[in-house]
Amino acid sequence: MSNKNRLKKGLAWSLTILVLSIISSNPALAQSGYGNWHMGQWMMDGWGIGWFGMIFMVLFWGLIIVGLVLLVKWLVQATGNRHPSGVSMRSNAMEILKERYAKGEIDRDEFETKKKDLLQ
Repeated sequence: MSNKNRLKKGLAWSLTILVLSIISSNPALAQSGYGNWHMGQWMMDGWGIGWFGMIFMVLFWGLIIVGLVLLVKWLVQATGNRHPSGVSMRSNAMEILKERYAKGEIDRDEFETKKKDLLQ
C-alpha cells in the first residue's frame, strides 16, 4: 500500500472518530438523570464536556492508539529479523557462500574475501 493510500485511510479513520465523538457529545444525550448530582443539562450550561474536552479526549485516545501501533510495529521488527528455524541470517549467508565455493562458482580468493565480510 502506498503512503498516499495509508494517509488517506488514516485521515478517513480520524474523521470518522471525530464525527462519532461529536455525535456522542450531543447535549441532548447529556440530559439524562444522575440523581441529585446535577450532572445533566445544568453542567456547563448543557454543553456536556464542551469542545475543548472533546478535542482533548480525541487527542488523548489518538496518542494512546498511535503509541500502541508503534509498539507493536517495533516488536514485530525486532523479532522479525530472525530466521524461522532459529538460524541467523549471517550463518545462512555463510552456508550459501560455502555452497557456491563447493560448486566452483567462485574461487578461493573471492570466497575468503566474502567470508571476511560476512564475519565482520
